[in-house]
Amino acid sequence: MKLLKLVPDNTNIKFLKLRVPFFVLSIVLIIGSWAAVAVNGLNFGVDFAGGQEVRMTFEERETAPIPSLRELVGGLGYGEPVVQEFGGPNAVSIRVRLPEDAEDTPGAATAIGDRVIAAIAAEYPDARTDGNDTVSGKVAGEFRNSAVLALLAAMAAVSFYIWIRFEWQFGVGAMFALVHDVSVTVGLFALTQMEFSLQIVAAILAIIGYSLNDTIVVYDRIRENLKKYRKMPLPELLDLSVNETLARTVMTSLTLFIALVPLLLFGPPSLFGMVAAITAGLFIGTYSSIYMAGPLLIWMGVTSNSFVPQESAMDRQEKIARGEV
Repeated sequence: MKLLKLVPDNTNIKFLKLRVPFFVLSIVLIIGSWAAVAVNGLNFGVDFAGGQEVRMTFEERETAPIPSLRELVGGLGYGEPVVQEFGGPNAVSIRVRLPEDAEDTPGAATAIGDRVIAAIAAEYPDARTDGNDTVSGKVAGEFRNSAVLALLAAMAAVSFYIWIRFEWQFGVGAMFALVHDVSVTVGLFALTQMEFSLQIVAAILAIIGYSLNDTIVVYDRIRENLKKYRKMPLPELLDLSVNETLARTVMTSLTLFIALVPLLLFGPPSLFGMVAAITAGLFIGTYSSIYMAGPLLIWMGVTSNSFVPQESAMDRQEKIARGEV
């Protein structure tokens, strides 16, 4: 039986022919994304904006009814709650966003927690209250700072790895591609005002990993072809390298996309933002590996001889002595 091939053999798509307009488009997207963040801001979730945390244990159940709790608390009018297992399978932490003036009004935050507890107790008589605490904006601010540091550290670490694994020009190209991916993803959340929570930070870290993986595959093929085709102009060599890895890129992206679509369409609302971020990052990361990471090598002066060891004066004298010159 003939195997199905989504990408034909010997493809010869001239990706780099449009490198300048696509690069300009990418710069516009990066600037526009951060402008959207500055103008609209991000719709921070409870993790980053503070809120009321209620901890409960369901004494007569082996596992807590998390989906039902999320629906029940969500109907109280405090937005989408964060419901997570906490300490054991039958214990949960429930966090809801507080109104803007709740922290400044004595007892208001605790009253909101009491309302959540009462609603759950009415539905689940075996629920035991373990805590009703306010997560202050200061603590939430520390979470935001930690999240930003985590993203910056991840980007710096992978760029340093590529620098060591290849050459510094490749590290710069990878860093710029990652800045593009993170910026556009954050800009998407600023435009749509979808909730930005710790789940989205995890999604962005996943995007960084996926984009890096795709970039390394392309870079590795570029390095091999630099050794193989000494006289080929670099734009043609980059096109060749991308075309040679295109089948792998399409299959990897399609496999992940097939897994994401059911979650995007039929998954729980609490996962929609994270799945949407990864889905968008799937396309953004593939695009940046082709039109960001590759063309930057040209503009940084990389040629087919850039990484060939240069012959020293001593090496030349030894060749002369051996009669090789």
